[in-house]
Amino acid sequence: MSVALRNAQRAVPVRRAPLRRAVCALRAALGASRFDVGLVCAGNALMQRLNGAYRQCPEPTDVLSFPFHQVAAGELPRPRCRDDYNLGDIFLGVEYIHQQCRETGEDFDDFLTVTAAHGLCHLLGYRHDTKPEWEQMYQKEAQILEELSRLTGSRLRPLTAGLF
Repeated sequence: MSVALRNAQRAVPVRRAPLRRAVCALRAALGASRFDVGLVCAGNALMQRLNGAYRQCPEPTDVLSFPFHQVAAGELPRPRCRDDYNLGDIFLGVEYIHQQCRETGEDFDDFLTVTAAHGLCHLLGYRHDTKPEWEQMYQKEAQILEELSRLTGSRLRPLTAGLF
């Protein structure tokens, strides 16, 4: 299936082909290659609106995930028809992420990939509201990022490192 990627902002240049390839590899690492994923690169204004509307937190953020299916952590959806082969949509706050990278010295493309991995985990039911949930999500993120790092020669680590 596919990764539909849309760049809905102009503040930060995004290398879409490498990001799409990384998300495809991450889907494969999650065993979800047969599912579609929507990926939107968004600016601070859109992320602030979405974060306010859906999380009652009216400020920009790095990632928001909108799952198509409600599943338990680590379970794949069980589609009933062809149109149900969809994990959902991930909004990457690329302007916010770029600002963070400038402040921390992180590589923007790597951090974008790590943030997309985090969003994918949310689409598959992983959460980080409690320490046990965080531990489960952190382990899954570490696993798929390690697999991607082996393929690309990078050294990616989970977004939620040190959350608890």
